[in-house]
Amino acid sequence: MVNGCYLFFHPYLYSMLISELSKRTGISVHTIRFYEKSGLIKGKRNEKVTSNNYFHYNEEAIEKLELVRDAKIVGFTISEIAQLMDAWYNKKMSSAQKLSVLDQKLDSIDNRIKQLKEMKKMISQFKKDVIENNC
Repeated sequence: MVNGCYLFFHPYLYSMLISELSKRTGISVHTIRFYEKSGLIKGKRNEKVTSNNYFHYNEEAIEKLELVRDAKIVGFTISEIAQLMDAWYNKKMSSAQKLSVLDQKLDSIDNRIKQLKEMKKMISQFKKDVIENNC
């Protein structure tokens, strides 16, 4: 990510094994495999090597994993992330559409914050009742 924007690298040589990808992103090998099975990233087998089935990854995989991590932090589901990545990487969305999706997620987060504040208020009241022996 540069200046807050994902670069969307063009595919480079697929030179990293999953262990290096894990070290560079801080995401476990198990989670990377899950994301790969979910279609969020792709590795390639080295066609010249027939003695193993190792997948190799490129810089784009790092970028995509960082995008997944950041999107999960702000509340996107794996399904939503998959749709967004497909639209973003395959240039299926205009800037206006991208902004609309992000605005919708911001609204969703605002609603969730409101719900959490209401829940906190209720729990605080329960706590107060317990302290005052009213329950």
